This record gives sequence, structure tokens and C-alpha cells, in this order.
Amino acid sequence: MCPKAIDVKPLENYLLLISFDNGEQKVFDVKPYLSHKAFELLKDKKIFDTVKIGGLSIEWCNGADICPDELYNNSKNI
Repeated sequence: MCPKAIDVKPLENYLLLISFDNGEQKVFDVKPYLSHKAFELLKDKKIFDTVKIGGLSIEWCNGADICPDELYNNSKNI
């Protein structure tokens, strides 16, 4: 099981700074997802900035979310 996201901050250029419960901080790039229907509204920076912790992962006000495994495994260490 992947570590749990405990904090998320939106950054410029559709990047997210994510803190995990194992002490790691990683950066996740949302840009590759923006062409998918579920994530299209995130192109609006005001909606993108609504990102928050939701369960084991993250979610936005429009209901879009990212699987915890994908979030952790596809993030880059900083």
C-alpha cells in the first residue's frame, strides 16, 4: 500500500506539491491528465487551486480525483 497524502498545495504550471505520511514530499504533474474529460475543468486555475486531501488521495471541488497509487508512483521526489 502506498503512503497516504496528508497535504497538497497547488503550484504553477499545473503541478502539485504533495506531502505523504511517510515524510516524503513529491511533485505531481497534472498536465498529462488535462486532456481527459474528468480533468478538463482543472484547466481553469480557480478550479485547479481547489485541490484538497480526500481520503487516501487528493480531490477537487468538481469531483475529480487521482488514485492514491498513481499519485504516489507518478510523483517526482524533491
